[in-house]
Amino acid sequence: MLRDATVTSQQFSVKFEQLKQKFDERESVHLDSEYHHQLKSYIERLYRDTVHDENFNDKQLDDIREAEMSNLNRLQKLKNATSYKKEKHRSKSQNEDWG
Repeated sequence: MLRDATVTSQQFSVKFEQLKQKFDERESVHLDSEYHHQLKSYIERLYRDTVHDENFNDKQLDDIREAEMSNLNRLQKLKNATSYKKEKHRSKSQNEDWG
């Protein structure tokens, strides 16, 4: 939604509200990874700053687009770094079995 410049603040708020409700309906699972903690705080902060802000408008959405996409990229890199380590160790253990 942040990449699409045609999305208005109203559309963003409605869609984010729906996604957040689905997220909240799920049972909370305690995960210790840094990625999961940062992702949860990111969602909570963005929700508070957009949907709960009565003054949230198109100009504010345009102002936060770049910064929020940058934050999402950081989260994605954190997630990928974790899975990369797992893949690296998984292939190492497979090679040990072969010889």
